[in-house]
Amino acid sequence: MILKSPSSSCKLFFPHDPVKITKAKGQYMYDENGRQYLDCINNVAHVGHCHPDVVKAAHEQNQLLNTNSRYLHDNMVDYAERLSKTLPEKLCIFYFLNSGSEANDLALRLARQYTKHQDVIVLDHAYHGHLTSLIDISPYKFRNLEGQKEWVHVAPVPDTYRGLYREDHEDPVTAYADEVKNIIEHAQKRGRKIAAFFVESLPSVGGQIIPPAGYFQKVAEHVHKAGGVFIADEIQVGFGRVGKHFWAFQLQGEDFIPDIVTMGKPIGNGHPLACVATAKEIAEAFAATGVEYFNTFGGNPVSCAIGLAVLDVIEKEHLQAHATEVGSFLMKTLKEQQIKHPIIGDVRGCGLFIGVDLIKDQAERTPATAEAEELITRLKEKYILLSTDGPGRNVLKFKPPMCFNMEDAKFVVETIDQILTDMEKECLSQKKTTVCST
Repeated sequence: MILKSPSSSCKLFFPHDPVKITKAKGQYMYDENGRQYLDCINNVAHVGHCHPDVVKAAHEQNQLLNTNSRYLHDNMVDYAERLSKTLPEKLCIFYFLNSGSEANDLALRLARQYTKHQDVIVLDHAYHGHLTSLIDISPYKFRNLEGQKEWVHVAPVPDTYRGLYREDHEDPVTAYADEVKNIIEHAQKRGRKIAAFFVESLPSVGGQIIPPAGYFQKVAEHVHKAGGVFIADEIQVGFGRVGKHFWAFQLQGEDFIPDIVTMGKPIGNGHPLACVATAKEIAEAFAATGVEYFNTFGGNPVSCAIGLAVLDVIEKEHLQAHATEVGSFLMKTLKEQQIKHPIIGDVRGCGLFIGVDLIKDQAERTPATAEAEELITRLKEKYILLSTDGPGRNVLKFKPPMCFNMEDAKFVVETIDQILTDMEKECLSQKKTTVCST
């Protein structure tokens, strides 16, 4: 039997009226009829869909050589050196891979080999990849599968809008960090040993969360004391997306340095490329096993040429500063809509990583799931591609290509305003009809 459709486990955007995309350029995608859509969510095409410099780098290197890393090649060395200049000096060893899932799986192996411990602490609603090892540390997935393993410990998301400790708490940083400390102490009483605290630098699937500054430092202190390491998953948010810094973990402050950093998605602008950066002592412990680490396509000359081209474009087009400028404007205009539309409970973000939390009521902050779905459906009809995230699927997530500009931001916000105004009028009309009929 030949199956002519995707597996039912595969999910399309807008499943009731899917879009067939045939080409893309910059921040725009085009369907089979040539209609242009503004892409607000594709953080994989980091410097823009089909960026000519990236395409050229791939084509030119493909004409020369593409082979595995058993041979010496300048591209890998040059790329490692360029990446090292963006990171703290401590993170000086690089492993190249093909996907974020591969990177996170290797990070888990590194942590366990270095610490000789097994257990991992993650945040609730986290997602770290599709491999079996990563499903086990992704509450977003394992809660719907086999459940939580004994060696996995789940800490509350440091969400100051709808989490355990909110904006009115006197010290949410310490309160959330103490939750991790309590988990460690409880685990140790049961004879468990912590290998790592594994966290997205900015939780994305969890609802576009911005952890309060200082949280990572306090958590790292507790984790290091327990003999574990701190792993920062930058797969969704690295490479200048947050604007102020090249890496999102740097939002926590200059005094914070993770033990391991993982990279993927935007690193290759859509090409399968990923990386793990770590400290020398962790890499040496991994090498001490006597079992080599080899990845057939990881770090091949074409992938590294593409990675170098992405870094060149970020620098040449000043995309980090651009993310700050456009992201600040987008945040400002969305907050203006928050005043106008009660359904917008919170607008949070940094650079071009922004979440808009839609709620049914101000007191309980009940997720407006159906309304969020209706909004993104109507946006699609206006040729704007946006989606939702968060446990309640009620958070509009903005993670556009970094070339997303002021006019794009203005267009999106004006369209959201128009649609929400229409939805409010329709709701009011329905209420009047219900009252009259009774």
